[in-house]
Amino acid sequence: MSKTRHVSGTPATQVLRDSGVDFTEHVYEYVEHGGTAVSALALGVDEHSVVKTLVMEDESGAPLIVLMHGDRTVSTKNLARQIGRKKIEPCKPDVAQRHSGYMVGGTSPFGTRKRMPVYVERTVLDLPRIYINGGRRGYLVGIPPAVLTALVQAAPVDCALKE
Repeated sequence: MSKTRHVSGTPATQVLRDSGVDFTEHVYEYVEHGGTAVSALALGVDEHSVVKTLVMEDESGAPLIVLMHGDRTVSTKNLARQIGRKKIEPCKPDVAQRHSGYMVGGTSPFGTRKRMPVYVERTVLDLPRIYINGGRRGYLVGIPPAVLTALVQAAPVDCALKE
């Protein structure tokens, strides 16, 4: 019996494997501040199906994760209203890294250092397949979006702004 060779072993891929999730691995050349446009182009997929993992915090500094389409931005005002917070804002990169255990640009919602509530833009769950960070820069995994609700209990929200 041959073992499947995986591209990268990260806390995120370990969680996926341990949970029996069938995922594909996609490596691309990471570009500083290139965002999802670079990864979508490199993978030959629609940027709408590339999901960014954003570490944010509420007014008391409590961290949370927002999963958003690559071609959309988060309305922090709408998000705060929907989840009963006064204010939501992005964490500074060093704070985000401390909460997640991942470098910014390589943040995955799976296998984070600290357990945080996860929110997902509702329409992400309607896609047949998504590409999300696998735990390091230049590395995405392809999964069915239902994995988000099953593994990290991602709560659906409506907070997307068109870019």
